[in-house]
Amino acid sequence: MTTVPAAALDAWVPGSPPEMTVVVHARDQRVETEILSAADTAYTQREVDLSLGLLSHFVRGSASPSTLTQWWAENRPTEVLRSRRREAALEGWLARLL
Repeated sequence: MTTVPAAALDAWVPGSPPEMTVVVHARDQRVETEILSAADTAYTQREVDLSLGLLSHFVRGSASPSTLTQWWAENRPTEVLRSRRREAALEGWLARLL
């Protein structure tokens, strides 16, 4: 009788992670946007390194998180981004800063 549970597991597909609202305040600007609350898959080391590089620009003030909001408004992904697409987005954001 293992075929019934196996078929059930095959038919069950988890949905996207739930969304949450993120609010970013920067001087006189307030940005509010919906984002997915969890990563689709584990992060690659490259993705972690790129993320830390981008975060360091935010901390130093040489970049604004509004870059992320602008990208989202322009691209409006319809599904959770997989690792390679997240890396490509991070690379694009960092390239704009150089």
